Amino acid sequence: MLAPRDRLFAYWLALAAPRYWSCVTSELFSYHLIKTHSITPHLVTLKPLACFILLGSILRESTPAEGSVMDDAPNSEHFTLTPIGHVVSDYPDKFGIPRQPGLAPAADARLVLTAPYNDPLAVRGLEDFSHLWLSFIFHQSPERWSPLVRPPRLGGNKKVGVFASRSTHRPNRLGLSLVRLVGIDTQHGVTLQLQGCDLVSGTPVIDIKPYLPWAESEPNALAGFAPETPPLMDVTFHQAALDTLAQRHDSATLLALIEQVLSQDPRPAYKQKDRDSERLYGVRLRDVDVKFCPRQNGEATTLEVMAIEPYAEQ
Repeated sequence: MLAPRDRLFAYWLALAAPRYWSCVTSELFSYHLIKTHSITPHLVTLKPLACFILLGSILRESTPAEGSVMDDAPNSEHFTLTPIGHVVSDYPDKFGIPRQPGLAPAADARLVLTAPYNDPLAVRGLEDFSHLWLSFIFHQSPERWSPLVRPPRLGGNKKVGVFASRSTHRPNRLGLSLVRLVGIDTQHGVTLQLQGCDLVSGTPVIDIKPYLPWAESEPNALAGFAPETPPLMDVTFHQAALDTLAQRHDSATLLALIEQVLSQDPRPAYKQKDRDSERLYGVRLRDVDVKFCPRQNGEATTLEVMAIEPYAEQ
């Protein structure tokens, strides 16, 4: 249905001074009036009679049939996605997040649904599933994308097509993550308790689907340049870091989280062969900064946690 402003403007066009003439087509007129809600200056040159005829045609075409839904546009080339909720996770920053879900089972997260999707009826029966697919937006990635990317599994040097990768820098910035469902809280809206999440805190989620192992697991599938789980690194703790952990109420789970995250070697791919033991890295987990550095033990590299400090906002 035309907005009142557009309807009035169309009538004004019909009464425009007849001294102006044009051969503007009805398609162009309809496009500017309905699709963009803006009128270009040359449209006022239409004949009054032509304006009346066009207006009647536009109103008939833009008025929905009884029982139809205006928002249904199955053939549209553009879609608007509205988040159904946002993630609150153990990862305040992108750096350090495992590159795939499930690699850090100790990572806790909550998916807080927002209105109108936080109706408990929307999650009825979801408690019968152990794992979920989350469709989300890589909201911290830039909108620009490249047809070629450098996967960390290839050392950050070799390029592959973006659609042959799981890069965060992709068209539409859509992501898909498999997480474990631990619980559902419907006391105040809807909150899903999750584990094994690989999403930065604040990630907008656009859909939830239950995981069906009989339909979605293919043991004989080919995995391209990532055929198997990457090797894990050994993680050790300096005594000062252990002393800090001992003072926390979540010491056991935080220790497990640190080990699981660092064992994936979160350093940039081009730095993973760096033998400089003096280089100190930091990764933020929960409310702390975890300081670690690589240690050489012959040909093997160990990551040692040097300190665990309260995170200070910059």
